[in-house]
Amino acid sequence: CAGEENWVDSRTIYVGHREPPPGTEAYIPQRFPDNRIVSSKYTFWNFVPKNLFEQFRRIANFYFLIIFLVQLIIDTPTSPVTSGLPLLFVITVTAIKQGYEDWLRHKADNAMNQCPVHFIQHGKLVRKQSRKLRVGDIVMVKEDETFPCDLIFLSSSRGDGTCFVTTASLDGESSHKTYYAVQDTKAFHNEQEMDALHATIECEQPQPDLYKFVGRINVYHDMNEPTARPLGSENLLLRGATLKNTEKIFGVAIYTGMETKMALNYQAKSQKRSAVEKSMNVFLIVYLCILISKALINTVLKYVWQSEPFRDEPWYNQKTEPERKRNLFLRAFTDFLAFMVLFNYIIPVSMYVTVEMQKFLGSYFLTWDEEMFDEDTGEGPLVNTSDLNEELGQIEYVFTDKTGTLTENNMEFVECCIEGHVYVPHIICNGQILHDCTGIDMIDSSPGGSGKEREELFFRALCLCHTVQVKDDDSVDGLKKNQLSRRSCIYISSSPDEVALVEGIQRLGYTYLRLKDNFMEILNRENNIEKFELLEVLSFDSVRRRMSVIVKSSTGDIFLFCKGADSSIFPRVKEGKIEQVRSRVERNAVEGLRTLCVAYKKLTAEEYRNAQKLLQNAKLALQDREKKLAEVYEKIERDFILLGATAVEDRL
Repeated sequence: CAGEENWVDSRTIYVGHREPPPGTEAYIPQRFPDNRIVSSKYTFWNFVPKNLFEQFRRIANFYFLIIFLVQLIIDTPTSPVTSGLPLLFVITVTAIKQGYEDWLRHKADNAMNQCPVHFIQHGKLVRKQSRKLRVGDIVMVKEDETFPCDLIFLSSSRGDGTCFVTTASLDGESSHKTYYAVQDTKAFHNEQEMDALHATIECEQPQPDLYKFVGRINVYHDMNEPTARPLGSENLLLRGATLKNTEKIFGVAIYTGMETKMALNYQAKSQKRSAVEKSMNVFLIVYLCILISKALINTVLKYVWQSEPFRDEPWYNQKTEPERKRNLFLRAFTDFLAFMVLFNYIIPVSMYVTVEMQKFLGSYFLTWDEEMFDEDTGEGPLVNTSDLNEELGQIEYVFTDKTGTLTENNMEFVECCIEGHVYVPHIICNGQILHDCTGIDMIDSSPGGSGKEREELFFRALCLCHTVQVKDDDSVDGLKKNQLSRRSCIYISSSPDEVALVEGIQRLGYTYLRLKDNFMEILNRENNIEKFELLEVLSFDSVRRRMSVIVKSSTGDIFLFCKGADSSIFPRVKEGKIEQVRSRVERNAVEGLRTLCVAYKKLTAEEYRNAQKLLQNAKLALQDREKKLAEVYEKIERDFILLGATAVEDRL
């Protein structure tokens, strides 16, 4: 990572608060916030000034304050009490309502901050309140618990060092996402091993992007040079996410309290105004213009009327000498203000307090609504603030994608095309799934002996090029079990497309079994288990629109398998039956099927070493990591041999 020594926009975290060995790197003590979450707007000390400031930002309240001050300063036809008391009542009622709602937020914050958390101290598990967590603490989280802060994933109860997480409370996605433990710590499974860990973490400063994280961990072994490993978003467990289908995990806190990504996404914004309040302000401005016009016209008419003899000083209202000597413009301005006070009731002082009380009581109707009660959780709606009640259901724009919104998000493998030959699992017939059948139907003629190798490579590619995990358990929350396989497997992935492909290939005779000790195991048609060492994963991203894996077979051959969109794969293919596959892909796309192309290439040992070096340097970069990785991927993912394409259906 040469060239990054001057980069200071990062933080150094000492895992378990253990300093690095002498002579390895400088110890840099840093101060971080505690783990308290604050969603409230006010404190006991700032409530009065802050609330008054927010209330007098409203046009009506500010207007009546000006009228009240005018009545105090000049001689007006009405008493200041007539404007002061209603204004005081409105301000007081609104302050009580907003203070009560903020007290409820304080109460919820305290409940969250006092939740018990398990962390490691001197080789033992200790319970303490969530708010007392510090950056560098090693935390243990159990299944179905929520992560108390942003954690770097160190180890899991699962042998492959993975865990499954739902982030529904963060981004609304209910699917299970797979996260990966640090390679050098995933074998640590108890408190004593974790407490003995000697490591430091360098990572970026807190920022709100849920899907972006850049860092690296230096693990020290027996006072030797540290082993550096890259850290990305796949290693970061976010506060608010929930652990699923994993007994327990260990992680080290890197962002706490108001520096967590969840907190950064809801920190205090400017006060929101509802559409009703905005329209009220428009009407208030209109009425204010009418009021000013009336006061101006009446002031002019007064002086026109008083211009005639004897009307300026009638016998019953003689002026004093100082009044006669006052400047004409000052007298006119005073009269203008007097008319403003006289006509000020054109704007109703009770309008805002009436609207505030309606919102406050309306929020209780939301909580009492039986049709909004969730029987699964046993909870009704929770109203944190009543300021925007009327915004519910006021939709101007609808932003939507196709998957899971207009469709069922239930993927079914339909067919695959290998070098122009189409394979359809005959358990799918006329759109119906026949659960008693296995095998394949050939739509086209057999590929013959020359195509047999490509056919097997295609099936192996789909069994290996994915991020699917296997769980051998019937009680998986919200997941579908494949009842057609020779081996009972439950596939879990953040992408339902990948699950559909692995299940589909299983029906075609190749079964993905598991990933164990960095070896992927598949069961072929002859019931023989094939093992491939997983060397590298070139993760999918929306710009490249493809993903790749580099694997090593038991014979020592190194393969790079790639799958992705046709527009991403075809330009990088140097041989294969491109036109036949392209024709089938276009036909399936017209029918509304989701298509992917599959390609591969063999790597020599020298080519793999060069690729590994490039990938390692890019992954360890703290600056411009995504850009550097994209450049490396572009160099590696080229000169493919096209194998075929797949089609998956997502019904409307």
